[in-house]
Amino acid sequence: MIPDLRVTATDGAARTGTVTTPRGSFGVPAFMPVGTRGAVRALDAEDLRRLGAGVVLANAYHLMLRPGAATVAALGGLHRFTGWDGHLLTDSGGFQVHSLGPTVDDDGVTFRSVYDGRWVRLTPEAAVAVQEELGADIQMVLDVCTGLPAERAELQLAVDRTAAWAARARQTHRRRHDQALFGIVQGGTDLDLRVDSARRTAALDFDGYGIGGLSVGEPRAAMLGAVDAVVPELPPGRLRYLMGVGDPVGLVEAVAHGVDLFDCVAPTRAARHGTAWTAGGRLSLRAAASATDDRPIDDDCPCPTCRRWSRGYLRHLLLVGEPTVLRLVSLHNLAYVFGLMTDTRRAIAAGTLATLRTQVTAAWDRPPR
Repeated sequence: MIPDLRVTATDGAARTGTVTTPRGSFGVPAFMPVGTRGAVRALDAEDLRRLGAGVVLANAYHLMLRPGAATVAALGGLHRFTGWDGHLLTDSGGFQVHSLGPTVDDDGVTFRSVYDGRWVRLTPEAAVAVQEELGADIQMVLDVCTGLPAERAELQLAVDRTAAWAARARQTHRRRHDQALFGIVQGGTDLDLRVDSARRTAALDFDGYGIGGLSVGEPRAAMLGAVDAVVPELPPGRLRYLMGVGDPVGLVEAVAHGVDLFDCVAPTRAARHGTAWTAGGRLSLRAAASATDDRPIDDDCPCPTCRRWSRGYLRHLLLVGEPTVLRLVSLHNLAYVFGLMTDTRRAIAAGTLATLRTQVTAAWDRPPR
């Protein structure tokens, strides 16, 4: 299943439009909140629907370990299991597996489960099968993700294995009538390797393309340079997904460089630590200045939290450890990011994306208030 991308406007390399699948449509550029284990932390599917989420990400690595792909399938598949009837994308877990320090060979990876310590073997074919059983609308191939900085030899090996695994995944994937399969481009910040990986991945004719192995500590300029090297090598009619990027400046800059989709835990993680995201930059709700502040997080924000609760109340909840605050600030932060994506779509259509980039960068270069 190739998601039908209809581009309605461009502004430089940036593009906006609508993506349609058998499940429905959503606008791009788009941000996907991360529901690693089948839920966005502290939120439910109805919260996400009301906020206007178009696509939600879940992690096949975690779900195959707990509760197991067969259990999810027996309970009606991932959409019914989670109660989310919008689009779902499952990440194969290459990044999570990498973070566990697995044994990697040409055939696949071996790692210990984070839940019970048992040894688990994952191959490109197994990753496809697990995600077919889960039943997301989009699944990602298993890739080899390296940390940065890395030696060229390590990056080259990751590119070679990712390309070989991608070919095996493409051959294995059978659920093509209602599930897209995306390839992943690797190569770190080595531009020659990025181009090589992009060409080899594009040659396999995937339904869309992830750009992986970035936003792992490298400077933003290096990340954007890698994106610039990749985008011209990918088919213009397919979605481009920059994996793991979710900070506001990174989002608007990557959009300007031609990216359509993003995911990241940053908005909800910041919320859990008491930091609210606003058009004026970051707001620390733990700061003493919020103690008697009756204003909402953002006067112009339409989210449920800003319509009802004050900064003073939210600070109180944070200081006494009341779990309710995790939901309230997460609702706001995701509403902000979704609103930012709406702003990028409008700016591209109006030809004013450069102005939006300047505004966002200026706000987020300031220290937290």
